[in-house]
Amino acid sequence: MESPSQFIEDYISNLTTIPVDSSKPLWELRILNLKTPEAEAVAILRIHHSIGDGMSLISSLFACCRKSSDPGALPTIPMQKQTDRPRNRRGVLWLLLSVWSVLRLILNTLVDISLFMATILFMKDTKTPLKGLSGVEHNPKRIVHQTVSLDDIKLVKNAMAVTVNDVILGVMQAGLSRYLNRKYGEVDKSKSNNLPGHFRLRATVLVNIRQAIGIQAIADMMKKKSKAKWGNKLGFICFPFTIALGLDPLDYIRQAKTIADRKKLSLLALCTYLINNCVVKLFGSKVSSCLAYRIFFNTTMSISNVVGPVEEISFFGHPIAFIAPTVYGHPQALTVHFQSYINKMSIVVTVDPNVIPDPHLLCDDFSESLKLFKDAIILNNSVIANSN
Repeated sequence: MESPSQFIEDYISNLTTIPVDSSKPLWELRILNLKTPEAEAVAILRIHHSIGDGMSLISSLFACCRKSSDPGALPTIPMQKQTDRPRNRRGVLWLLLSVWSVLRLILNTLVDISLFMATILFMKDTKTPLKGLSGVEHNPKRIVHQTVSLDDIKLVKNAMAVTVNDVILGVMQAGLSRYLNRKYGEVDKSKSNNLPGHFRLRATVLVNIRQAIGIQAIADMMKKKSKAKWGNKLGFICFPFTIALGLDPLDYIRQAKTIADRKKLSLLALCTYLINNCVVKLFGSKVSSCLAYRIFFNTTMSISNVVGPVEEISFFGHPIAFIAPTVYGHPQALTVHFQSYINKMSIVVTVDPNVIPDPHLLCDDFSESLKLFKDAIILNNSVIANSN
């Protein structure tokens, strides 16, 4: 076979046109014994999303795997650190700050709920080369991925005192800006900046609303009083991207951090989860599905970031080279997942090829944006060292 990677890409694309057989358990495992540049073979695990959300499904994958260094041991579950809270909770200043934080939380939540309802009713993203048309959910999807260095992401994170999510959102903003500028420039190639003046481009982000943060052991998720209950425990938020060409690449991260910090000080995700539960109980799942459809269709894309194992794991004795999760079937032409594994980060791009015919180029834009961030950090550090 001349190109096993292309065959696998076509094979998976064809799978997206075949519904899951509802007469059988809603999951299937296919093994393609084809050697690629990354692995000796590829396993495709397809699971219906009604079984559980990303956290539940990743936990089930971990339960099937063992440490490569210790075949009898389950993988070490990566834990997310809780932010430290100030110990000194006395005095007028602390009281004033607490009251101000509560007021901001309430105000941000009310604003976000208003925008969320507007998105359901009438507020749509601007038509761009990334936005799918009606019926996009029925089209075949093409799924590609690219691996970048997690150490590079952590280098940028530590240098700018931000989170990994902030860096990822910055990579998204920079990569989308590069891609759209190129697309708009196909009409007039005489200009360096071809982006329109103002347009709305948002990503739908599904947020885990469980009390316990991070990936959990599957046995703990199955307990009755678990703080990380199995199933679909997700809320919605809409993240607005700033699409522009900037002189300083690190401005993309600064802008993303500002918006992310604002979104964290809001209860929108929890409110949308509770509202959805009420809608299901009062009006049924069809009305809930209709509302979810409106949210996805009126925004441009979806994004997700899942923390993976920090050590090599094996699937029934076979070491895993990479993990590339994604989802399809919702009314959007673009979905991007970030999945960490050991010291690597997989960028998984799922597109409708009728809308985005060059997903590999979009992947390149994301990885090139990370490289620009890293180079800017190294340059800044060298300038500081020389000035000292």
